[in-house]
Amino acid sequence: MELKKVLVTGATGSIGEAIVKEYAKNGYFVYIHYNSNKQKAEELLESIEHGEIITFNMKDKESIKSTLEDINVDVLVNNAGIIKDNLFFFMDDEEWEDVINTNLNGIYHVTKTISKNMMMNKRGSIVNVASISGITGNQGQANYSASKGGVIAFTKTLAIELGRYNIRVNAIAPGIIESEMIENIPNVKEMKKAIPLKRFGKAEEVAKCAYFIGVDASYVSGEVLNISGGMVR
Repeated sequence: MELKKVLVTGATGSIGEAIVKEYAKNGYFVYIHYNSNKQKAEELLESIEHGEIITFNMKDKESIKSTLEDINVDVLVNNAGIIKDNLFFFMDDEEWEDVINTNLNGIYHVTKTISKNMMMNKRGSIVNVASISGITGNQGQANYSASKGGVIAFTKTLAIELGRYNIRVNAIAPGIIESEMIENIPNVKEMKKAIPLKRFGKAEEVAKCAYFIGVDASYVSGEVLNISGGMVR
């Protein structure tokens, strides 16, 4: 029996790693994407039963196309993303452009390439990792919030356009998750007070949601799953 396949972009981050392991645990062959952390990707590959490492820069559309054009997957998890926080009036062009190019334009190019084969196969599921910042906005994150808000709108539009091909498109919107991305946020511990569950989320909890909405939620499309412990309601 042929294994089902999933591509996870940005697989070497905390959330990406957890998503890889969750899909692998459920019998998937996992394409593990990385940009710079080859060692972590290799360690992750060794930790699962079936997989392959692929690499490209999310800002390099030609590399994305050439790497992915012959890859067929059942599920695409668009997880790759960066943050370059700064107050808007102090934000420079590079901080804006790097985040938009990686978090939004990169997802466009990955999805455009992968979805062609999904359309031919008349099946597939796409999970876009957004953020509660894309729902509510967040001080110091005009670039990040704009990119993730764009991802949410992108998700809803693709759900309409690709539904006829039996392709579901959904997003997950994590809140504050214990990961490398929150380490440099000032006063991050104070944020727990705004969370009804009084704790930060775990990467494994996000991964379970990414699997549920990517695989099990077979009649759900165009939705954004809020994973914030009640912080955003």
